[in-house]
Amino acid sequence: MSVTAAAETIPLAGEPGWSPRKPTEPAHVIASDEEAIAVAEQLKPIFAEGARERDRERRLPFEEVDVFSQSGLWGITIPKAYGGAGVSQVTLAKVFAKLAAGDPSLTQIAQNSFEIIDVIRLTGSEAQKRDLFGKVLSGYRLGNAFSEFKGKNVEAFESRLVKSGSQFTVTGEKFYSTGALFAHLVPIVALDEEGHVVVAVADRDSTGLTVINDWSAFGQRTTASGTVKLDKVKIDPSRVLPAHIVYENQSAVGPQSQLIHAAIDAGIARGALEATIDLVKNHARPWIDSGQDRASDDPYTISAIGDTVIKLHAAEALLERAGRQLDATIAAPDLASIGLAKVAVAEAKVLTTDIALQAASKLFELAGTRSTLGAHNLDRFWRDARTHTLHDPVRWKYHAVGQFYLNDVQPPMHSWI
Repeated sequence: MSVTAAAETIPLAGEPGWSPRKPTEPAHVIASDEEAIAVAEQLKPIFAEGARERDRERRLPFEEVDVFSQSGLWGITIPKAYGGAGVSQVTLAKVFAKLAAGDPSLTQIAQNSFEIIDVIRLTGSEAQKRDLFGKVLSGYRLGNAFSEFKGKNVEAFESRLVKSGSQFTVTGEKFYSTGALFAHLVPIVALDEEGHVVVAVADRDSTGLTVINDWSAFGQRTTASGTVKLDKVKIDPSRVLPAHIVYENQSAVGPQSQLIHAAIDAGIARGALEATIDLVKNHARPWIDSGQDRASDDPYTISAIGDTVIKLHAAEALLERAGRQLDATIAAPDLASIGLAKVAVAEAKVLTTDIALQAASKLFELAGTRSTLGAHNLDRFWRDARTHTLHDPVRWKYHAVGQFYLNDVQPPMHSWI
């Protein structure tokens, strides 16, 4: 076979049959909360650079994801006993909010890895923890093959894990698989032969595991949150986690995952606000009736910016409060503390949703018609906010919070609150 012909058989990055190369050198290991926040600050402008063009072209951030995981941020919640920083949930939320202000799509690619780290921590054997935590700390990325598209609701799983000789196989089809395309290891949610929820961790290049980049949403365009097809994918018993321990009983895994989603929304709001302030100061024209020479001196614009800032600060304050409650719940988990964590995160999610949508919309109102020009691609903030805030319905957050405070009803057991 000629060199040219051989090259034609090699799939391009992101195409079926392609898988990311394994880390050629160990990732940096972050040692503290303070370092995690500092690294996030360093990465934010790197994420922001090119975000506009990546979104417009649906160009997947392969190089940026490598920088992201090699920075050590993917392993910051791994407990200190296993070599991680064991950062607080307050710090985790701050890290995601900072990064999402630069590029929320790129930031979201890591989100599900943190949920699986929690599942490993709570359900894995010592050998599984040493194996999987060690891989994450060395730079391996965990993906996501959790949700399914065809069930009657988000908990209706059709994927099955069955015994096959000395191993298992898993078969099914997933969607909303954020992170799977970029992953080295793909955690798969399935039902075992007894009907219990398990997480089976497959190698990304496993035979029968196909990741399809068919994500077509108008927002979060570069998350590659599309389809994963599973055709009798072999799973070693050492890579099967009894996830039903946390998914079929009350646990903090759900609100921990929700906290990151709320942080991403807060980051979108801050990114939109920063873009608005830059446009108003440096590009927008004052309205004729204001009598001002600069758009930044328009009294109604000043007032609107003040309103947006206040609401963003309120959302960020509830996000930090939710993080503190989660930290307390993780330290002493019981039904009462888990309920408090779920409600606290739900309250934060309501405000981060509202401010993400408001800030992304106010951008156009305050910066004027020129802000809608395609060259700027500023609608990506609203598209990202509108798409990401649909992850779990806020209308049910109000209901859960009201039931908790009015009728002493604990929040639902599932992971979406």
